[in-house]
Order: sequence, then C-alpha cells, then structure tokens
Amino acid sequence: MPVDIFDKLPLLRDLTPSQRAILRPIFVPCDFYADDRLFAQGDAAEYLYLVVSGEVIITYQPEDGSQILVTHVREGGVVGWSAALGNRCYTSSAACTCYTQMLRVRGTDLRLLCRECPDTGILILDRLATVIAERLRNTHEQVISLLKQGLLSET
Repeated sequence: MPVDIFDKLPLLRDLTPSQRAILRPIFVPCDFYADDRLFAQGDAAEYLYLVVSGEVIITYQPEDGSQILVTHVREGGVVGWSAALGNRCYTSSAACTCYTQMLRVRGTDLRLLCRECPDTGILILDRLATVIAERLRNTHEQVISLLKQGLLSET
C-alpha cells in the first residue's frame, strides 16, 4: 500500500505529521479476498478495519428472523467499530465481496492511544462517532423499509 494511504481515508485525513507518526505503527495493512470473513456476529471484537479499496458487506442475524444485509462498506469506510468501543463481541458479521485492502487496528491499541495521546485519540474518536452515527441513520432507514415490506406482503 502507498505510504500516503492516510490521505485516502476520511478517518485519518488531514492529520499533523506527529499524529501520523503516532498512528502509523498501530494501523496495519491487511488484504482479504472475495468471501473472506473478517468476523462473525458474536466473535470477540478485536479489530477496527478501515477500507482502503474493495468492499465489505455487513450482515445481522436476529434471533427470530432471517439474516439482514445492513450495508455495503467501500473505500474510506469503517468496519468493526465494536472493537473501538470496547464491546466484548461484534454485533454483526462482515465479509469481503472482492479483493479488499484495509488497515486494521486493535481496539485495545486505539483505547491506549486515547489515554497516552488524548488530543489525537479524541480526534480519531470524534471522527469515528460521525461514521457510526451515519451508519446507524442508514440502518434505521433500512429497518423501516424491511418493516414496510413485511407489512405489505401480509396484505
């Protein structure tokens, strides 16, 4: 991956050289292929992933229903934020649809960063909160659509 990969990713864009120097060692490049699973719902939440290129699908399996496609995450997106939040388990599953390049960071490393370098940590957490809020907003719309479809199919 190119050295300037941080410029491609909204979560890491426009950081100072010192902030980049702090973050580079904890964000590790990794490659996945079509149908590779990053994690399953219920797995221990260890990593947060930033999509550099490719695509990841997020699915959710309710206890009393069929699997729901939550979203497609593409370049610049974030997957696995349960790890960053300190949740014990992932609340959904994630799998690649094609060859996908990512940066990953251990949730524990990100939380340690927040304690040791609070200015940089708070900036990253603030940006992550924006991503999470947007995903939840989109998920809300999908749930409403699924409920409408279910109601219409019963009539």
